[in-house]
Amino acid sequence: MIFIVKVADSMALFAERVFKESKREGAERMISNQILQNTIEGLKGISKVDFCVLDTEGKELAATGEVDKNCSDAVLAFVESPADSQVIQGRQFFKIFDEQRLEYVLVANGDSEGEYMLGKIAAFQIQSLLVAYKERFDKDNFIKNLLLDNLLLVDIYNRAKKLHIDIEVRRVVFIVETNREKDGNELEKIRSLFGGKSKDFVTAVDEKNIIVVKELAENETYDDLRKTAEVILNLFRSEADGVHIAYGTVINELKEVSRSYKEARMALDVGKIFFGERNIIAYSQLGIGRLIYQLPIPLCKMFIKEIFDGKSPDDFDEEILSTINKFFENSLNVSETSRQLYIHRNTLVYRLDKLQKSTGLDLRVFEDAITFKIALMVVKYMKYMESMDY
Repeated sequence: MIFIVKVADSMALFAERVFKESKREGAERMISNQILQNTIEGLKGISKVDFCVLDTEGKELAATGEVDKNCSDAVLAFVESPADSQVIQGRQFFKIFDEQRLEYVLVANGDSEGEYMLGKIAAFQIQSLLVAYKERFDKDNFIKNLLLDNLLLVDIYNRAKKLHIDIEVRRVVFIVETNREKDGNELEKIRSLFGGKSKDFVTAVDEKNIIVVKELAENETYDDLRKTAEVILNLFRSEADGVHIAYGTVINELKEVSRSYKEARMALDVGKIFFGERNIIAYSQLGIGRLIYQLPIPLCKMFIKEIFDGKSPDDFDEEILSTINKFFENSLNVSETSRQLYIHRNTLVYRLDKLQKSTGLDLRVFEDAITFKIALMVVKYMKYMESMDY
């Protein structure tokens, strides 16, 4: 009896490790055959008893030894019987249920009382793994539908309660755009960072983007969110050029998760247009770019035509464009701009005068500078949208 208790303790530790491994599985099934195989191999290593897992039609899913040719027929007969466990042909048979539905049949070699106890423990461990994996699977589906705004308000509250997910907690959504088509390990890398925390959720809704719904403490600020994004980016240090991370604003209720997700998506797109040199971008940092991104293209074309009289900022030479950008970087300060460009102040004034003659806009006047800056951003936006069409 003491031996069986020790084996049970060992099995419990092993099942916990297998469940952690199962959380990293990408299979769509509730439990993949590989997880079942790993489970019963570990159980055999502890108990020295051979196990076999079959489906309700007698098909072998995983086994640690040779399955008797008559085993499948015996399984079919056992499935039809009302018994939850039975000794057939010198083997212990056990039913494993998913709620009220029979999911698996576990066969343990041997018909002694000790082997019966070991088989019961093994069946219980597999059933516990099935329940835990299903709960995680259900949570993942719930979070995906929540992100995509596919749930009614009443469904959000009811399902969250059933899945033991807090409703009124500070959260934020991160989107990590990766090269997942080249390397499928990105999701696992991020899950290794957040997956162990039951209150954070890591999922994917398409082939390139990984979503993290992170629960925040009361004292966590946007500076902390930036640090979290940097930690995620460091996971992909060797391929950082192909990775972009965006995050929305902090929300206080579960029903607002989809809003933070939409903000993060907008930040990802707007960041590529106006902040291409950044790997990390926050929705709160988008500024006027957020407004321009929502403008219809015909309106943008009309605006550019009115400002530049049919011309485009692309028509300006590189010298003028670099001068303009540096002038904006230095908040329209002539002296500082000329110093950084290593040119005489009068040379800078000459260039600004020349630009004024061709466009009618004097960048030393705040309103004209704002108009010109917006025009440059609108052109960037139009170019980006054209590239997306091809």
